[in-house]
Amino acid sequence: MESTLNIILIILLLLVIVLQVRAYLNLKQKNKLILVQSREIKRQIQEQEKRNRQVGDLVYEKQQLIGLVSHDLKGPFNRIFALIQLMELTSHNLTPEQRDYLGKIHQIVADGLSMIRNLLDNRKLEDQGIDYTPTPLNLSTVLGSLVKNYRNLAVRKKIQIHFNTSPNVIVYTDKLYVFRIFENLISNALKFSPEGRNIYITVEDEEQEVLVKVRDEGPGINHEDQKNLYRKFQRLSAKPTGGESSTGLGLSIVKALTEKMGSSLNCISEEGKGTTFTVGLIKATKETDPKRTEQVS
Repeated sequence: MESTLNIILIILLLLVIVLQVRAYLNLKQKNKLILVQSREIKRQIQEQEKRNRQVGDLVYEKQQLIGLVSHDLKGPFNRIFALIQLMELTSHNLTPEQRDYLGKIHQIVADGLSMIRNLLDNRKLEDQGIDYTPTPLNLSTVLGSLVKNYRNLAVRKKIQIHFNTSPNVIVYTDKLYVFRIFENLISNALKFSPEGRNIYITVEDEEQEVLVKVRDEGPGINHEDQKNLYRKFQRLSAKPTGGESSTGLGLSIVKALTEKMGSSLNCISEEGKGTTFTVGLIKATKETDPKRTEQVS
């Protein structure tokens, strides 16, 4: 009886030892597998980090290249633009054909400058943003100057720009922002309007804000395009009517700048009936403009 019990105990002990050995071997195998997987994960992480560095380097190089090219081109374009404006002042000495060529060069240079500004603005917004320094501005004076700059280009396409505003509408915002927002909106209105149409720029002095509307009589924006209207490099179905080029950045910059100003932006468009963009600007108050002076800084 005692001998049988000893045998059973020995068998049980051997069974426990076998199970422990088996468990040990399984654990060793698992640890080996985990080690292999860990090394593979580490290798993949290193490869991903390498790819990320390469992508980062490519993005940096792209930004530097865009900045370098844009800055290098901006100077010559500005000089050509100034020379064209001087030539237009004495255009009565030119033949009709020469005046026509001069007008086309004016359009091309203005188009190129607009593209360069948009590329530079986009780069600044992606990097550190554009400084926002609000001051009291006479909106009528600021927009009036901008409209004057575009009227010569509008004449080339037989388009009339109608500007309607009160003489002393004071807003509290950044002049550069206002210029860049309405440069893009007016430029787009001209690009997509056929010859012989009208562009209406109106300023409505509301109780809480000042609404500036830019309305054209172009082809309008279809429903699908409106879904992606403010995406970067977005190309609309409608094409510029005078062969002008477009980066697809203008409206994304308008959206980014209005958001940074805390302003509203709205678009109403119907195919075949034109488009209206409305920007709401903050009115100057006694706190922001104690003397209610008409500043344009």
